[in-house]
Amino acid sequence: MSAVSPDLLQKFDIPGPRYTSYPTADRFVEAFCAEDYVQALEQRRTGMAKAKAMPLSLYVHIPFCESLCYYCACNKIITKHHNRAEEYLRYLSREIDLHVAHVGKGHVVSQLHLGGGSPTFLSDDELRELMAMLRRSFTLAPGGEYSIEIDPRTVDASRLSNLALLGFNRLSFGVQDFDPAVQKAVHRIQPAEQVFSLMESARALGFESVNVDLIYGLPMQTPESFDRTLAQVVELRPDRIALYAYAHLPQRFKPQRRIITAELPNGASKVSMLSRSLSAFLDAGYVYVGMDHFALPEDALAVAKRQGRLHRNFQGYSTQPDCDLIALGVSSIGRVGATYSQNAKTLEEYYDLLNQGRLPVVRGLAVSRDDLVRRAVIMAVMCQGQVQFEAVELAYLVDFKTYFATEMTALEELATQGLVDLSDTGIQVTADGWFFVRAIAMVFDRYLQSDRTRAKFSKII
Repeated sequence: MSAVSPDLLQKFDIPGPRYTSYPTADRFVEAFCAEDYVQALEQRRTGMAKAKAMPLSLYVHIPFCESLCYYCACNKIITKHHNRAEEYLRYLSREIDLHVAHVGKGHVVSQLHLGGGSPTFLSDDELRELMAMLRRSFTLAPGGEYSIEIDPRTVDASRLSNLALLGFNRLSFGVQDFDPAVQKAVHRIQPAEQVFSLMESARALGFESVNVDLIYGLPMQTPESFDRTLAQVVELRPDRIALYAYAHLPQRFKPQRRIITAELPNGASKVSMLSRSLSAFLDAGYVYVGMDHFALPEDALAVAKRQGRLHRNFQGYSTQPDCDLIALGVSSIGRVGATYSQNAKTLEEYYDLLNQGRLPVVRGLAVSRDDLVRRAVIMAVMCQGQVQFEAVELAYLVDFKTYFATEMTALEELATQGLVDLSDTGIQVTADGWFFVRAIAMVFDRYLQSDRTRAKFSKII
C-alpha cells in the first residue's frame, strides 16, 4: 500500500458521520416513540419464519465511571457509589422482560457487546447477575462474538478470569495514550505496565481477540510523543487497534471544557500523527480494515475483510451478519426491522418510563425506501469497499446511474484524486481510498447534502 500524501490527509481533515447507521442518529425524531418500537418488535415475532430465525445482536450500556476523562463524549455518570449499579440492574431486568413480552423468549444471539461508561464498574457478582439475566431471556449462540469494554484501571487478572468464565471472548482496552503528560492533561492516569500485564493475562486466559483504543489530537500530544505510544502499542501487539481522532466540541460535551485549548495540537501535528500511525501499524504487519480500524492478518476482522464478509453496526465493524440489534440501558441505540430507536438519555427518565411499565424509547426513525437504498450503498462502500450497480438495481428496482446521477458526478472528482475507480458496472474504493472511506460514503448521504452543518460530527481523520 502506498503512503497517503499529506495533501490528501489535509484535504479530508473535515467532519463527517461514522456511519454506524444510516440515517445517522442525529436524524432521529421524537415523533417515533415506544409504541412504534413495540410494533417493530411484534412484527419481528409474527413475521416470516426466516426473519424470526435470524440471530440478534445485543448491546447493553453501563453508564457508570469512577472518574471523569476530560475528552469523553459518551453518555456516562461519574460516581464512586457502587450501590447505584444494583439499582440499575433491577431496571435492566425490567427492560429485558418488556422486550421478551413483545419479541418472544429464547431468540438466538450471535453478538453481545457491553459498553459505557465503564462496564467493569460492575462487580464480578453484578456482571454474573447481568449475564444470567440475558441467558434467561436469550440464547447465546456457540461461536458468537461476546465483547466487553475494559477500563484497565478497574480490572486485574482475577477479574479477567471471571469475564472469561462468564463467556466473554473479546476485550477492548481503553488506552488512548501512554504518555504520562497526556494522561494527566485528560485526567486518565494509567501506567503502561498495567496494560501490558493485563494483555499477558488475557493471552493466558485464551481470549480470542483483544482490541486497544487510541486517540490522537489530545492535549499535550506531539507527533514525537505519539510515536512513543505507537511503539509501545506495536510491542503490546493487540489483535485489533481502533485509532480515533479527538473531536473537541466543548459546546456539546461539558467535560471537554476542562481541556486547555492552547494545549491541543494544531492541524498539521494531527495530520502528522495520523500519517505516522498508518505507517507504524502497516509496517508492523497490521491490515487496514477500514476507517480507523486495524487488525492482525489472522484476526477474524481482517479475514472477514479479505473474504468480503465485513459488516457494520453501532459497535463498529463486525464479522457477524447484518441483524437486528436490541439495545438495553440508558441512551442505547437499537435497530429492529426498518426502524431505529434510542432510549432515554438520563437515568431519571429511563427509570420513570420503566416504572410506568413502558419501554424507555424516546426517539427514533422509521426508514424510508430512499433510506434503504442509500443505506445499502453506504454500507457496501464502508464494508466491502465496492458497489455493484446491478446488485442495487435488482434489489431495489432502480437504475443506479439515474437514481444517483448527482452522486456519480461527485464521485468523478474522487476518482481524479485516486480514491475510487469507476467502471460501467460499479464503484471500487482504491487502497488510498480506504483511508477516506467516510468521505466516499458521504457522497450518498441525502441528509448531509441538504444540511451542510457538519460540526456535530467527528473529523474524518
